[in-house]
Amino acid sequence: MHVYIYYRVRTDDPETETLIRGLQARLACRACINGRLLKRCDDPLTWMEIYEDVADAQALLRQLDQLASEYDLMPFLDGERHVECFVSLRTPEHSLCRD
Repeated sequence: MHVYIYYRVRTDDPETETLIRGLQARLACRACINGRLLKRCDDPLTWMEIYEDVADAQALLRQLDQLASEYDLMPFLDGERHVECFVSLRTPEHSLCRD
């Protein structure tokens, strides 16, 4: 499963980025789950965290909520964090190429 968390930050500044990257580093240490951090190309105040190949999304979200509290994340955000989970489509058994 792949977990996408998007939200708006109050400011696009190094302090906010350092906080989020620190939270992700702590998650990697605690749960061996590495995340990526992106910002929207046409709106630098909209950021997204991506966690891929997650075995237990609910456990990941609990850990992220705990870390958000530990890191006092909410004052850096402008609103709620939104979570979306996706799974990969199965690859068809037949080849798409024809001989």
